Parts: sequence; structure tokens; C-alpha cells
Amino acid sequence: MVHISRPVLWINTLGTGVIGLWLTGSLWRADALVLLVWLTLPFNLLIYGVNDIFDQDTDALNPRKGSLEGALIRATEVRAIWSSVLVANVPFLIWFAVTLPPAALAWIAAYALVFVFYSAPPLRFKARPYLDSISNAAYAFPLVIVPYALGEAPVWAAALGLMAWSAAKHTFDAVQDIDEDRSVGITTTAVRLGARGVVAWSGAWWIVSTVCFALVNIPVAVVNAVIAGGLLLALSRDPRPETGHRLYRYSIAFPYVAGTVAGVQLVVALTLDLLP
Repeated sequence: MVHISRPVLWINTLGTGVIGLWLTGSLWRADALVLLVWLTLPFNLLIYGVNDIFDQDTDALNPRKGSLEGALIRATEVRAIWSSVLVANVPFLIWFAVTLPPAALAWIAAYALVFVFYSAPPLRFKARPYLDSISNAAYAFPLVIVPYALGEAPVWAAALGLMAWSAAKHTFDAVQDIDEDRSVGITTTAVRLGARGVVAWSGAWWIVSTVCFALVNIPVAVVNAVIAGGLLLALSRDPRPETGHRLYRYSIAFPYVAGTVAGVQLVVALTLDLLP
């Protein structure tokens, strides 16, 4: 189950939650602990467990599966995965329903439902071009959930910037799966646009994210623009799924680098009491 939850990608949930905490003006708050724990294995098991259950046909053709980049499950494991998803998440959701304010609960509900129906029918955003990309804006929801859970206002420029960033990155990463998705009849944004079209689509969203980040922090905006620009330039020079797969390791590093630039500044500012 740990493998299915893809620990290398926990940064997208836990890291975002921690940044959301720091943006409230606190380095640490004990009342954020349960929420942050949920953003580790439990919620990532929900995201990727449900995804693996409904993507078995595609995953069987995908050479990345069965590695660090994702599990390759067997049909006989589906019931155990469903059970694990429920056991890992339901207690947290009950706790949140009892302890958190309505605004936080609404965003938590949206967060969970978007990722369930990203993979699961009848909505299955994954197989709907453009919706598959836009739905991944939900990765930014912890920047809204955590402040509301702590009784604070979200930093909307940061949240909207990360929503745009997530939409761009999802489609960029999907370039490597174009052949496998097309072979089983799944039309993602990347399949619809092709690798060259993804450069324009993801580039537009990354421009939006850079502008939003610049309203909060110039160094983060600069790092975002440089890394996104490098990825897009490399793909534009060789617009093939194989190039997307080669660049995926750098795409995985993207949130670690940008998050570190943001996080270090926030920790220093909080420690020295420099936040406005």
C-alpha cells in the first residue's frame, strides 16, 4: 500500500499542506497535525489506489509501472486496495467533520471527490481532455484547506498560482503516456494536443502561475519560470513521448526545488518574525 501511494509524490500533498500552514504566519501548530498526517499515506493512497484500480488496462502496457513511478497491481488485489483506502481515510474524514469549520470541510470534500472521480466513472476526468488537466488544480487545495482549518484566510495568489501550476504539470507529465493512453482509447489533453500542443497548453498555465507567484514572492516566481521554461524548451525541441519520459525525473524534482525556495524563505521569515 505504501508503494501504491507513491511516496515520491507525497510532496504534492504534504508539502503543500506545510506551506499552507506557514503562510498562516505560524511555523507549527499542533491543531494542524491530524490534517498533515492525512496528507501523507492516507490521502495519497486514495489518489493513486483509486487510479490504479481503474487504470489496470493502461498500466499493463506502461513500462513505468511496477517501479518507483507507480505500482502495477493485480485484479485480485482490487478489493484489498478499496478496503485500505477506506480504512486509511474514513477515520480522518469523521474527525474533520466533528472538529473543522464548514469552509474547511467544503474544500476537503471537493479535494477528495475530485481525485476519486479523476479516475472513477461516471465522471472519470482522466479520460476527458482539458478536464483531466484542470481537475488537477485540486493539488493546490491544501493551500486553502489548511488556513481555513486553522481559522485563517488563505493567500489566494499563492493558491491560484499553484492551481495553474498543477494543471500545467499534469498535462506535461502525461506526454510520456500518450502512446499507452491512445492504445486503450483514453483521450487525455496530451493525446488530444500531441506533445507539441502540450508545450503551448502547459506553457500558458505556467505563465499564469508565474504571474500569481510574483504577487507573493519574486524568487519563487523566477525559479518557477526558469524550470518550467527549461522543461518546455526541451520538449519543444524533441516533441515525443520518449522525451516526456526522459524529462519526468526533472518534473518530479520541480516541486521539491520550488517548494524549498518558498519554504526556506518562509521559515527564516517566521523565525525572525519578518512576515507582514
